[in-house]
Amino acid sequence: MYHSFDEILEKVKGRKSLTISVAVAQDKDVLEAIKLAMDAGLANAILVGDKREITEMLEEIGFSSDIPVIDEPDINKAALKAVSLVKRGEAQILMKGLINSSDFLKAVLDPGDGLRTGRLISHLAAFEVPGQDRLIFHTDGGMNIAPDLQQKKDILTNAILALNAMGIEKPNVAVLTANEKVNPKMPATVDAQALVEMWEAGEFPPSVVEGPIALDVAVSSEAAKHKGIISKITGQVDLFLMPNIETGNACGKTLIYYAGAKMAGLVLGAANPIVMTSRAETAIGKLNSIALACLAYGKE
Repeated sequence: MYHSFDEILEKVKGRKSLTISVAVAQDKDVLEAIKLAMDAGLANAILVGDKREITEMLEEIGFSSDIPVIDEPDINKAALKAVSLVKRGEAQILMKGLINSSDFLKAVLDPGDGLRTGRLISHLAAFEVPGQDRLIFHTDGGMNIAPDLQQKKDILTNAILALNAMGIEKPNVAVLTANEKVNPKMPATVDAQALVEMWEAGEFPPSVVEGPIALDVAVSSEAAKHKGIISKITGQVDLFLMPNIETGNACGKTLIYYAGAKMAGLVLGAANPIVMTSRAETAIGKLNSIALACLAYGKE
């Protein structure tokens, strides 16, 4: 369990510095985040993209480091080169720069130099919510639109493996639905029951998985008691598995815009952690995602 992003930053600082490969690095906010990460001793970086533009931006933000830059003005070729650096072990973390997400992911999944593992690519979001005693993780509110049962299994496996790598040895997982009753007219509840049965059969990494479970019961022991529901994880959930992208998107944005939460995110399912943040994300938010990726890499 982690209480804040500051706690994660401090933990990562004590590890061996990793290298981030930045695809199409001519993005000022991304470069500012890289500068913060290097200044904090979290990671080094290799920048891939238009060298002239990158050099100008580095000067603008006062980045005087002799950081390596690989000159490749072509956006798609730059993405492939950045991915190949990770593939060859010259970098451990991949980060998206000024490139469309679909083009970036195309490079990640390239048959030759890509980072395929055979698992589904999915998104993991971490939230620091004021008033809560732990970071809360959501999956998948950013990539998979309407996952079927097998895809939900892959998404959940990706997330649990990442949390295990971060040091959360047995995360509490809530398979989120509208209520706790299995109802054939509500497919999410049927999937939740099936996922719990898979967990009981030992088909997931170390974790405690409950579902179907509604949000109020997952976050409030009082709500669970009022409903007469016995739960091992109520009030102590680490990870919420969302039934679809709309639920994940709405839950995440509600936490940010109504509760003032901070967010970091990763793309999982590839051979290495991937930082792919929103263009609207601040440099500090991108730094938190970098720290999360370094932690998820899982090697001291």
